Amino acid sequence: MTGERTAYVQEAELRLEAGADPAAVGAAVTTALCGHWEHDGPCRWPHSNDVDAAEPVARFRTVFVALPADEAEVRAKIGRALQDAPGWALLRTGERPVSAAERPLAERLARTE
Repeated sequence: MTGERTAYVQEAELRLEAGADPAAVGAAVTTALCGHWEHDGPCRWPHSNDVDAAEPVARFRTVFVALPADEAEVRAKIGRALQDAPGWALLRTGERPVSAAERPLAERLARTE
């Protein structure tokens, strides 16, 4: 293992309940990865969440960087956070490559201490 982190994306489609705060989705994922959505110090797995709740089905994605050996663990934590939290129903989740538009973000995350 080289110790070099790689960028990944996990995305999901969610049905938000009436009155649910879309930002709570990202907070749930950050809590799963970092212990709390408002944490001190650097993230073990630097990440960035985004949710588009403009449509009836909200689209959520997390760009994260991790050692290849940690990828499955990070994806599992994200999946559990999306499945177990109140306020929305998880319709679908999956992985996809980092898009060209996300590449600068992924590079910034990879430089995070």
